[in-house]
Amino acid sequence: MSSRLLKTITDSPHYRETPRELVGRCGLKRHASAFHLWALGVGAVISGDFFGWNFGLLSGGFGGLLAALGIMTVLYVCLCFSLAEMSPALPHAGGAYSFARTALGPWCGYITGLAENIEYIFTPAVIVVGLGGYLGAIFHTPGSWAPFWWLFCYGVFVGLNILGVEISFAVSALVTLSALAVLSIFSIAAIPHFDLHRWALEGTDWLPKGTAGIFSCLPFALWVYLGIEQLPLAAEETHEPHRSMPKGILWALVTLIVFAFAVLTLNSGIAPGAAAVGRSNEPLFLGFRTLFGEGLQSKILALIACTGLIASFHAIIYAYGRQIYSLARAGYFPCWLSVTHHKRKTPYRALIAGSLLGFGAALVIQYLPQHSPVAGVLLNMAVFGAVLAYLFQMLSFVVLRLRHSGIDRPFRSPLGIAGALGAMAISALTFAALFSRREYRPGAWGALLWFLCGLLYFAVYARKRLILSPEEEFAVRESRIEKAAILARESR
Repeated sequence: MSSRLLKTITDSPHYRETPRELVGRCGLKRHASAFHLWALGVGAVISGDFFGWNFGLLSGGFGGLLAALGIMTVLYVCLCFSLAEMSPALPHAGGAYSFARTALGPWCGYITGLAENIEYIFTPAVIVVGLGGYLGAIFHTPGSWAPFWWLFCYGVFVGLNILGVEISFAVSALVTLSALAVLSIFSIAAIPHFDLHRWALEGTDWLPKGTAGIFSCLPFALWVYLGIEQLPLAAEETHEPHRSMPKGILWALVTLIVFAFAVLTLNSGIAPGAAAVGRSNEPLFLGFRTLFGEGLQSKILALIACTGLIASFHAIIYAYGRQIYSLARAGYFPCWLSVTHHKRKTPYRALIAGSLLGFGAALVIQYLPQHSPVAGVLLNMAVFGAVLAYLFQMLSFVVLRLRHSGIDRPFRSPLGIAGALGAMAISALTFAALFSRREYRPGAWGALLWFLCGLLYFAVYARKRLILSPEEEFAVRESRIEKAAILARESR
Protein backbone atom coordinates (compact mmCIF):
# COMPACT_ATOMS: atom_id res chain seq x y z
CA MET A 1 0.00 0.00 0.00
CA SER A 2 1.36 3.46 -0.91
CA SER A 3 2.55 5.87 1.80
CA ARG A 4 -0.01 8.44 0.61
CA LEU A 5 -2.88 5.98 1.03
CA LEU A 6 -1.55 4.88 4.42
CA LYS A 7 -1.49 8.52 5.54
CA THR A 8 -5.06 9.03 4.31
CA ILE A 9 -6.28 6.04 6.30
CA THR A 10 -4.38 6.71 9.51
CA ASP A 11 -5.46 10.36 9.51
CA SER A 12 -9.09 9.21 9.42
CA PRO A 13 -10.89 9.69 12.74
CA HIS A 14 -12.16 6.10 12.46
CA TYR A 15 -8.73 4.46 12.56
CA ARG A 16 -5.85 4.07 14.96
CA GLU A 17 -2.52 2.32 14.67
CA THR A 18 -2.32 -1.33 15.72
CA PRO A 19 -1.60 -1.36 19.48
CA ARG A 20 2.11 -2.01 20.02
CA GLU A 21 1.48 -4.96 22.31
CA LEU A 22 -0.45 -6.73 19.50
CA VAL A 23 2.10 -6.23 16.71
CA GLY A 24 3.33 -9.66 15.58
CA ARG A 25 0.89 -11.49 17.85
CA CYS A 26 -2.08 -11.77 15.48
CA GLY A 27 -0.83 -14.12 12.75
CA LEU A 28 -2.43 -17.29 11.33
CA LYS A 29 -0.79 -20.27 9.61
CA ARG A 30 -1.64 -21.70 6.15
CA HIS A 31 -2.45 -25.41 6.00
CA ALA A 32 -5.80 -26.20 4.33
CA SER A 33 -6.39 -27.75 0.90
CA ALA A 34 -9.65 -28.18 -1.03
CA PHE A 35 -10.17 -31.52 0.78
CA HIS A 36 -9.75 -29.88 4.18
CA LEU A 37 -12.25 -27.19 3.21
CA TRP A 38 -14.74 -29.81 1.99
CA ALA A 39 -14.38 -31.68 5.29
CA LEU A 40 -14.71 -28.46 7.29
CA GLY A 41 -17.81 -27.39 5.32
CA VAL A 42 -19.54 -30.76 5.59
CA GLY A 43 -18.45 -31.17 9.20
CA ALA A 44 -19.81 -27.76 10.18
CA VAL A 45 -23.26 -28.72 8.93
CA ILE A 46 -23.59 -32.48 9.32
CA SER A 47 -24.96 -32.33 12.86
CA GLY A 48 -28.12 -30.89 11.30
CA ASP A 49 -28.84 -34.41 10.02
CA PHE A 50 -28.41 -35.89 13.50
CA PHE A 51 -30.39 -33.38 15.55
CA GLY A 52 -32.46 -30.20 15.20
CA TRP A 53 -34.17 -30.72 11.83
CA ASN A 54 -36.69 -33.07 13.45
CA PHE A 55 -38.41 -30.28 15.41
CA GLY A 56 -39.84 -29.16 12.06
CA LEU A 57 -41.95 -32.34 11.93
CA LEU A 58 -44.06 -30.91 14.74
CA SER A 59 -44.33 -27.53 13.04
CA GLY A 60 -45.52 -28.62 9.61
CA GLY A 61 -45.55 -32.39 9.34
CA PHE A 62 -43.42 -34.48 7.00
CA GLY A 63 -44.73 -32.86 3.81
CA GLY A 64 -44.32 -29.35 5.19
CA LEU A 65 -40.74 -30.01 6.26
CA LEU A 66 -39.91 -31.69 2.95
CA ALA A 67 -41.22 -28.67 1.01
CA ALA A 68 -39.32 -26.30 3.31
CA LEU A 69 -36.14 -28.32 2.71
CA GLY A 70 -36.61 -27.86 -1.04
CA ILE A 71 -36.87 -24.09 -0.56
CA MET A 72 -33.77 -24.06 1.65
CA THR A 73 -31.84 -26.06 -0.93
CA VAL A 74 -32.54 -23.31 -3.48
CA LEU A 75 -31.36 -20.70 -0.95
CA TYR A 76 -28.06 -22.47 -0.30
CA VAL A 77 -27.34 -23.19 -3.96
CA CYS A 78 -27.66 -19.45 -4.65
CA LEU A 79 -25.73 -18.54 -1.51
CA CYS A 80 -22.84 -20.96 -2.08
CA PHE A 81 -22.31 -19.94 -5.70
CA SER A 82 -22.12 -16.33 -4.54
CA LEU A 83 -19.69 -17.20 -1.73
CA ALA A 84 -17.58 -19.24 -4.15
CA GLU A 85 -17.14 -16.02 -6.16
CA MET A 86 -16.53 -13.62 -3.28
CA SER A 87 -14.26 -15.72 -1.07
CA PRO A 88 -11.31 -16.12 -3.49
CA ALA A 89 -11.76 -12.51 -4.64
CA LEU A 90 -11.51 -11.26 -1.03
CA PRO A 91 -9.47 -14.01 0.72
CA HIS A 92 -9.54 -12.65 4.26
CA ALA A 93 -10.20 -14.29 7.64
CA GLY A 94 -13.13 -11.91 8.11
CA GLY A 95 -15.34 -13.81 5.65
CA ALA A 96 -18.80 -12.25 5.53
CA TYR A 97 -17.69 -9.16 7.42
CA SER A 98 -14.96 -8.46 4.87
CA PHE A 99 -17.40 -8.80 1.95
CA ALA A 100 -19.85 -6.32 3.49
CA ARG A 101 -17.09 -4.00 4.68
CA THR A 102 -15.70 -3.66 1.15
CA ALA A 103 -19.08 -3.29 -0.54
CA LEU A 104 -21.13 -1.34 1.99
CA GLY A 105 -18.81 0.38 4.48
CA PRO A 106 -17.85 -0.08 8.15
CA TRP A 107 -21.36 0.04 9.63
CA CYS A 108 -22.71 -2.70 7.35
CA GLY A 109 -19.48 -4.63 7.78
CA TYR A 110 -20.00 -4.63 11.52
CA ILE A 111 -23.71 -5.49 11.26
CA THR A 112 -22.87 -8.48 9.06
CA GLY A 113 -20.06 -9.58 11.34
CA LEU A 114 -22.23 -9.22 14.45
CA ALA A 115 -25.07 -11.22 12.87
CA GLU A 116 -22.66 -13.98 11.87
CA ASN A 117 -21.18 -13.89 15.36
CA ILE A 118 -24.63 -14.57 16.83
CA GLU A 119 -24.95 -17.54 14.47
CA TYR A 120 -21.56 -18.99 15.41
CA ILE A 121 -21.98 -18.50 19.16
CA PHE A 122 -25.41 -20.13 19.33
CA THR A 123 -24.94 -22.91 16.76
CA PRO A 124 -22.46 -24.88 18.92
CA ALA A 125 -24.72 -24.19 21.91
CA VAL A 126 -27.55 -25.97 20.05
CA ILE A 127 -25.22 -28.82 19.08
CA VAL A 128 -23.88 -29.29 22.59
CA VAL A 129 -27.46 -29.63 23.88
CA GLY A 130 -27.94 -32.40 21.30
CA LEU A 131 -24.67 -34.02 22.34
CA GLY A 132 -25.80 -33.93 25.95
CA GLY A 133 -29.05 -35.62 24.94
CA TYR A 134 -27.26 -38.43 23.07
CA LEU A 135 -24.66 -38.99 25.79
CA GLY A 136 -27.30 -38.89 28.52
CA ALA A 137 -29.42 -41.47 26.69
CA ILE A 138 -26.43 -43.76 26.08
CA PHE A 139 -25.03 -43.60 29.62
CA HIS A 140 -28.43 -43.27 31.38
CA THR A 141 -27.54 -40.07 33.22
CA PRO A 142 -30.37 -37.89 34.60
CA GLY A 143 -31.43 -34.71 32.81
CA SER A 144 -29.83 -32.60 35.55
CA TRP A 145 -26.43 -33.82 34.33
CA ALA A 146 -26.86 -32.15 30.94
CA PRO A 147 -24.81 -29.00 31.77
CA PHE A 148 -21.89 -31.19 32.85
CA TRP A 149 -21.91 -32.94 29.47
CA TRP A 150 -22.00 -29.49 27.80
CA LEU A 151 -19.02 -28.26 29.83
CA PHE A 152 -17.07 -31.44 29.10
CA CYS A 153 -17.64 -31.10 25.34
CA TYR A 154 -16.69 -27.43 25.25
CA GLY A 155 -13.51 -28.12 27.21
CA VAL A 156 -12.34 -30.95 24.94
CA PHE A 157 -12.99 -29.29 21.59
CA VAL A 158 -11.88 -25.77 22.46
CA GLY A 159 -8.68 -27.43 23.64
CA LEU A 160 -8.25 -29.30 20.34
CA ASN A 161 -8.76 -26.07 18.38
CA ILE A 162 -6.15 -24.29 20.49
CA LEU A 163 -3.57 -27.05 19.89
CA GLY A 164 -3.07 -26.03 16.24
CA VAL A 165 -4.62 -25.64 12.80
CA GLU A 166 -3.14 -28.95 11.65
CA ILE A 167 -4.91 -30.79 14.47
CA SER A 168 -8.12 -28.81 13.86
CA PHE A 169 -8.31 -29.82 10.20
CA ALA A 170 -7.22 -33.42 10.88
CA VAL A 171 -9.88 -33.89 13.56
CA SER A 172 -12.47 -32.23 11.31
CA ALA A 173 -11.66 -34.59 8.41
CA LEU A 174 -11.70 -37.68 10.64
CA VAL A 175 -15.00 -37.02 12.38
CA THR A 176 -16.66 -35.79 9.18
CA LEU A 177 -15.79 -38.99 7.31
CA SER A 178 -16.97 -41.02 10.32
CA ALA A 179 -20.26 -39.11 10.44
CA LEU A 180 -20.88 -39.66 6.72
CA ALA A 181 -20.15 -43.38 7.21
CA VAL A 182 -22.73 -43.53 10.04
CA LEU A 183 -25.36 -41.78 7.90
CA SER A 184 -24.63 -44.11 4.99
CA ILE A 185 -25.04 -47.20 7.19
CA PHE A 186 -28.27 -45.83 8.63
CA SER A 187 -29.70 -44.94 5.21
CA ILE A 188 -28.93 -48.33 3.67
CA ALA A 189 -30.27 -50.22 6.69
CA ALA A 190 -33.45 -48.10 6.87
CA ILE A 191 -34.60 -48.66 3.28
CA PRO A 192 -36.26 -52.10 3.94
CA HIS A 193 -38.14 -50.64 6.94
CA PHE A 194 -39.42 -47.55 5.12
CA ASP A 195 -43.19 -47.03 4.94
CA LEU A 196 -44.19 -43.54 3.84
CA HIS A 197 -47.89 -43.65 4.75
CA ARG A 198 -47.54 -45.58 8.00
CA TRP A 199 -44.66 -43.69 9.60
CA ALA A 200 -43.85 -40.44 7.79
CA LEU A 201 -47.34 -39.26 6.94
CA GLU A 202 -49.15 -41.27 9.64
CA GLY A 203 -52.19 -41.00 7.44
CA THR A 204 -52.79 -39.48 4.03
CA ASP A 205 -52.27 -35.77 4.67
CA TRP A 206 -49.00 -34.39 3.30
CA LEU A 207 -49.62 -30.93 4.74
CA PRO A 208 -51.45 -31.34 8.07
CA LYS A 209 -50.99 -27.64 8.82
CA GLY A 210 -51.29 -26.34 5.26
CA THR A 211 -48.92 -23.84 3.68
CA ALA A 212 -48.52 -22.15 7.07
CA GLY A 213 -46.78 -25.36 8.16
CA ILE A 214 -44.22 -24.99 5.38
CA PHE A 215 -43.59 -21.41 6.49
CA SER A 216 -43.02 -22.39 10.12
CA CYS A 217 -40.69 -25.24 9.04
CA LEU A 218 -38.24 -22.95 7.24
CA PRO A 219 -35.87 -22.37 10.22
CA PHE A 220 -35.65 -26.10 10.88
CA ALA A 221 -35.05 -26.95 7.22
CA LEU A 222 -32.34 -24.29 7.12
CA TRP A 223 -30.63 -26.07 10.01
CA VAL A 224 -29.46 -28.95 7.77
CA TYR A 225 -27.34 -26.50 5.75
CA LEU A 226 -26.50 -23.81 8.30
CA GLY A 227 -22.75 -23.43 8.78
CA ILE A 228 -21.37 -24.08 5.31
CA GLU A 229 -20.98 -20.33 4.90
CA GLN A 230 -18.15 -20.43 7.45
CA LEU A 231 -15.64 -21.66 4.85
CA PRO A 232 -14.49 -18.16 3.75
CA LEU A 233 -13.23 -17.67 7.33
CA ALA A 234 -10.46 -20.18 6.53
CA ALA A 235 -9.11 -18.13 3.60
CA GLU A 236 -5.94 -16.98 5.40
CA GLU A 237 -5.20 -20.57 6.46
CA THR A 238 -5.72 -22.05 2.97
CA HIS A 239 -3.14 -22.81 0.32
CA GLU A 240 -4.23 -21.35 -3.05
CA PRO A 241 -7.62 -20.03 -1.87
CA HIS A 242 -8.43 -18.91 -5.43
CA ARG A 243 -8.62 -22.59 -6.43
CA SER A 244 -9.39 -24.43 -3.22
CA MET A 245 -12.20 -22.26 -1.87
CA PRO A 246 -14.76 -22.66 -4.72
CA LYS A 247 -14.09 -26.41 -4.91
CA GLY A 248 -14.44 -26.88 -1.16
CA ILE A 249 -17.68 -24.88 -0.91
CA LEU A 250 -19.49 -26.43 -3.89
CA TRP A 251 -18.50 -30.06 -3.28
CA ALA A 252 -19.49 -29.71 0.39
CA LEU A 253 -22.90 -28.41 -0.68
CA VAL A 254 -23.49 -31.36 -3.05
CA THR A 255 -22.64 -33.80 -0.25
CA LEU A 256 -24.97 -32.07 2.18
CA ILE A 257 -27.92 -31.99 -0.23
CA VAL A 258 -27.75 -35.77 -0.77
CA PHE A 259 -27.70 -36.62 2.93
CA ALA A 260 -30.26 -33.98 3.96
CA PHE A 261 -33.00 -35.49 1.80
CA ALA A 262 -31.98 -39.07 2.67
CA VAL A 263 -32.09 -38.51 6.44
CA LEU A 264 -35.34 -36.51 6.46
CA THR A 265 -37.14 -39.13 4.38
CA LEU A 266 -35.76 -42.30 5.98
CA ASN A 267 -35.62 -41.23 9.64
CA SER A 268 -39.23 -40.01 9.42
CA GLY A 269 -40.41 -43.04 7.42
CA ILE A 270 -39.49 -45.81 9.86
CA ALA A 271 -40.76 -46.64 13.36
CA PRO A 272 -41.50 -45.03 15.75
CA GLY A 273 -42.76 -42.49 13.19
CA ALA A 274 -42.53 -38.78 12.43
CA ALA A 275 -44.42 -37.63 15.52
CA ALA A 276 -42.05 -39.41 17.94
CA VAL A 277 -38.98 -38.34 15.96
CA GLY A 278 -40.18 -34.72 16.08
CA ARG A 279 -40.24 -34.76 19.88
CA SER A 280 -36.85 -36.41 20.35
CA ASN A 281 -33.48 -34.91 21.29
CA GLU A 282 -31.77 -37.93 19.68
CA PRO A 283 -33.77 -38.71 16.51
CA LEU A 284 -31.11 -40.87 14.86
CA PHE A 285 -30.80 -42.95 18.04
CA LEU A 286 -34.52 -43.73 17.71
CA GLY A 287 -33.84 -44.93 14.19
CA PHE A 288 -30.98 -47.16 15.31
CA ARG A 289 -33.22 -48.72 17.96
CA THR A 290 -35.72 -49.60 15.25
CA LEU A 291 -33.03 -51.10 13.02
CA PHE A 292 -30.85 -52.89 15.58
CA GLY A 293 -32.97 -53.23 18.74
CA GLU A 294 -32.38 -52.02 22.28
CA GLY A 295 -29.19 -53.98 22.90
CA LEU A 296 -25.54 -53.04 23.25
CA GLN A 297 -24.95 -52.74 19.50
CA SER A 298 -27.61 -50.03 19.25
CA LYS A 299 -25.90 -48.03 21.99
CA ILE A 300 -22.53 -48.46 20.34
CA LEU A 301 -23.96 -47.24 17.04
CA ALA A 302 -25.61 -44.30 18.80
CA LEU A 303 -22.28 -43.43 20.42
CA ILE A 304 -20.69 -43.55 16.97
CA ALA A 305 -23.59 -41.40 15.74
CA CYS A 306 -22.33 -38.66 18.05
CA THR A 307 -19.56 -38.15 15.51
CA GLY A 308 -21.98 -36.08 13.45
CA LEU A 309 -22.61 -33.71 16.32
CA ILE A 310 -18.92 -33.72 17.21
CA ALA A 311 -17.95 -32.86 13.62
CA SER A 312 -20.16 -29.78 13.59
CA PHE A 313 -19.34 -28.78 17.14
CA HIS A 314 -15.61 -28.88 16.38
CA ALA A 315 -15.97 -27.07 13.03
CA ILE A 316 -18.19 -24.25 14.35
CA ILE A 317 -15.83 -23.70 17.29
CA TYR A 318 -13.11 -23.26 14.68
CA ALA A 319 -15.38 -20.77 12.87
CA TYR A 320 -16.23 -18.56 15.81
CA GLY A 321 -12.59 -18.49 16.84
CA ARG A 322 -11.58 -17.07 13.45
CA GLN A 323 -14.60 -14.81 13.20
CA ILE A 324 -14.07 -13.19 16.61
CA TYR A 325 -10.35 -12.97 15.85
CA SER A 326 -10.88 -11.09 12.58
CA LEU A 327 -13.35 -8.60 14.04
CA ALA A 328 -11.08 -7.99 17.02
CA ARG A 329 -8.03 -7.54 14.73
CA ALA A 330 -9.92 -4.69 13.03
CA GLY A 331 -11.09 -3.13 16.32
CA TYR A 332 -14.80 -3.96 15.98
CA PHE A 333 -14.51 -6.25 18.99
CA PRO A 334 -12.02 -5.68 21.86
CA CYS A 335 -8.60 -5.95 20.22
CA TRP A 336 -7.08 -8.20 22.92
CA LEU A 337 -9.28 -11.02 21.53
CA SER A 338 -7.14 -11.07 18.36
CA VAL A 339 -3.99 -12.33 20.13
CA THR A 340 -2.92 -15.76 18.84
CA HIS A 341 -0.92 -18.43 20.66
CA HIS A 342 2.78 -17.58 20.44
CA LYS A 343 3.75 -21.07 19.25
CA ARG A 344 0.62 -22.66 17.72
CA LYS A 345 -0.73 -19.50 16.01
CA THR A 346 -4.34 -20.19 17.01
CA PRO A 347 -6.73 -17.50 18.30
CA TYR A 348 -6.99 -19.00 21.77
CA ARG A 349 -8.53 -15.95 23.44
CA ALA A 350 -11.31 -15.75 20.85
CA LEU A 351 -11.96 -19.49 21.19
CA ILE A 352 -12.28 -19.33 24.97
CA ALA A 353 -14.45 -16.19 24.91
CA GLY A 354 -16.86 -17.72 22.37
CA SER A 355 -17.21 -20.92 24.38
CA LEU A 356 -18.00 -19.01 27.57
CA LEU A 357 -20.73 -17.03 25.79
CA GLY A 358 -22.33 -20.12 24.22
CA PHE A 359 -22.19 -22.22 27.39
CA GLY A 360 -23.55 -19.33 29.44
CA ALA A 361 -26.47 -18.78 27.05
CA ALA A 362 -27.41 -22.48 27.18
CA LEU A 363 -27.31 -22.41 30.98
CA VAL A 364 -29.49 -19.30 31.19
CA ILE A 365 -32.16 -20.77 28.91
CA GLN A 366 -31.97 -24.13 30.73
CA TYR A 367 -32.84 -22.57 34.07
CA LEU A 368 -35.24 -19.84 33.01
CA PRO A 369 -38.82 -20.37 34.26
CA GLN A 370 -40.27 -21.10 30.82
CA HIS A 371 -41.43 -24.18 28.95
CA SER A 372 -39.77 -23.75 25.56
CA PRO A 373 -37.27 -26.46 24.52
CA VAL A 374 -33.70 -25.26 25.16
CA ALA A 375 -32.43 -26.55 21.80
CA GLY A 376 -35.36 -25.04 19.89
CA VAL A 377 -34.84 -21.60 21.43
CA LEU A 378 -31.09 -21.68 20.79
CA LEU A 379 -31.67 -22.92 17.23
CA ASN A 380 -33.88 -19.94 16.47
CA MET A 381 -31.23 -17.59 17.90
CA ALA A 382 -28.62 -19.16 15.60
CA VAL A 383 -30.92 -18.96 12.57
CA PHE A 384 -31.69 -15.29 13.39
CA GLY A 385 -28.02 -14.43 13.05
CA ALA A 386 -27.55 -16.61 9.97
CA VAL A 387 -30.36 -15.23 7.82
CA LEU A 388 -29.53 -11.63 8.76
CA ALA A 389 -25.93 -12.26 7.71
CA TYR A 390 -27.14 -13.89 4.47
CA LEU A 391 -29.15 -10.79 3.58
CA PHE A 392 -26.12 -8.54 3.91
CA GLN A 393 -23.76 -10.99 2.19
CA MET A 394 -26.02 -11.22 -0.84
CA LEU A 395 -26.46 -7.45 -0.92
CA SER A 396 -22.66 -7.22 -0.79
CA PHE A 397 -22.42 -9.60 -3.76
CA VAL A 398 -24.72 -7.38 -5.81
CA VAL A 399 -22.82 -4.19 -4.91
CA LEU A 400 -19.45 -5.81 -5.58
CA ARG A 401 -20.64 -6.90 -9.02
CA LEU A 402 -21.97 -3.43 -9.87
CA ARG A 403 -19.44 -1.10 -8.25
CA HIS A 404 -16.25 -3.16 -7.98
CA SER A 405 -16.18 -4.99 -11.27
CA GLY A 406 -12.40 -4.61 -11.45
CA ILE A 407 -11.72 -6.97 -8.53
CA ASP A 408 -9.99 -10.15 -9.72
CA ARG A 409 -12.55 -12.98 -9.60
CA PRO A 410 -10.94 -16.41 -10.07
CA PHE A 411 -14.47 -17.92 -10.00
CA ARG A 412 -17.71 -16.31 -11.18
CA SER A 413 -21.13 -17.47 -10.04
CA PRO A 414 -23.17 -18.77 -13.01
CA LEU A 415 -26.31 -17.54 -11.20
CA GLY A 416 -25.00 -13.98 -10.97
CA ILE A 417 -27.03 -11.18 -9.42
CA ALA A 418 -30.30 -13.05 -9.96
CA GLY A 419 -29.09 -15.87 -7.70
CA ALA A 420 -28.07 -13.42 -4.97
CA LEU A 421 -31.47 -11.70 -5.11
CA GLY A 422 -33.22 -15.08 -4.87
CA ALA A 423 -31.19 -15.94 -1.77
CA MET A 424 -32.08 -12.57 -0.25
CA ALA A 425 -35.81 -13.16 -0.81
CA ILE A 426 -35.78 -16.61 0.83
CA SER A 427 -33.63 -15.30 3.71
CA ALA A 428 -36.13 -12.52 4.39
CA LEU A 429 -38.99 -15.04 4.37
CA THR A 430 -37.12 -17.26 6.82
CA PHE A 431 -36.40 -14.30 9.08
CA ALA A 432 -40.14 -13.65 9.33
CA ALA A 433 -40.79 -17.35 10.05
CA LEU A 434 -38.64 -17.16 13.20
CA PHE A 435 -41.45 -15.32 14.96
CA SER A 436 -44.25 -17.63 13.80
CA ARG A 437 -44.01 -20.28 16.57
CA ARG A 438 -44.87 -19.06 20.06
CA GLU A 439 -42.72 -21.62 21.92
CA TYR A 440 -39.60 -20.72 19.91
CA ARG A 441 -40.23 -16.97 19.74
CA PRO A 442 -38.14 -16.23 22.87
CA GLY A 443 -35.07 -17.27 20.89
CA ALA A 444 -35.72 -14.73 18.15
CA TRP A 445 -36.41 -11.94 20.64
CA GLY A 446 -33.34 -12.90 22.67
CA ALA A 447 -31.14 -12.77 19.56
CA LEU A 448 -32.61 -9.38 18.65
CA LEU A 449 -31.76 -8.03 22.12
CA TRP A 450 -28.21 -9.40 21.82
CA PHE A 451 -27.92 -7.78 18.40
CA LEU A 452 -29.12 -4.38 19.62
CA CYS A 453 -26.62 -4.44 22.49
CA GLY A 454 -23.85 -5.15 19.98
CA LEU A 455 -24.96 -2.22 17.80
CA LEU A 456 -24.92 0.08 20.82
CA TYR A 457 -21.35 -0.99 21.66
CA PHE A 458 -20.20 -0.16 18.14
CA ALA A 459 -22.04 3.17 17.97
CA VAL A 460 -20.73 4.42 21.30
CA TYR A 461 -17.21 2.98 21.39
CA ALA A 462 -15.80 0.68 18.72
CA ARG A 463 -16.48 2.72 15.57
CA LYS A 464 -14.05 5.39 16.80
CA ARG A 465 -11.29 2.85 17.50
CA LEU A 466 -10.94 0.79 14.31
CA ILE A 467 -7.53 -0.67 13.44
CA LEU A 468 -5.81 -1.23 10.11
CA SER A 469 -6.32 -4.91 9.28
CA PRO A 470 -6.07 -6.65 5.89
CA GLU A 471 -9.85 -6.37 5.44
CA GLU A 472 -9.84 -2.65 6.25
CA GLU A 473 -6.89 -1.88 3.97
CA PHE A 474 -8.52 -3.73 1.08
CA ALA A 475 -11.86 -2.00 1.65
CA VAL A 476 -10.36 1.49 1.76
CA ARG A 477 -8.26 0.85 -1.33
CA GLU A 478 -11.31 -0.36 -3.28
CA SER A 479 -13.31 2.64 -2.07
CA ARG A 480 -10.65 5.00 -3.39
CA ILE A 481 -10.53 3.17 -6.73
CA GLU A 482 -14.30 3.45 -7.05
CA LYS A 483 -14.28 7.16 -6.23
CA ALA A 484 -11.50 7.76 -8.75
CA ALA A 485 -13.50 5.92 -11.41
CA ILE A 486 -16.60 8.00 -10.66
CA LEU A 487 -14.61 11.24 -10.90
CA ALA A 488 -13.07 10.08 -14.19
CA ARG A 489 -16.52 9.34 -15.66
CA GLU A 490 -17.86 12.71 -14.50
CA SER A 491 -14.94 14.61 -16.01
CA ARG A 492 -15.47 13.17 -19.48
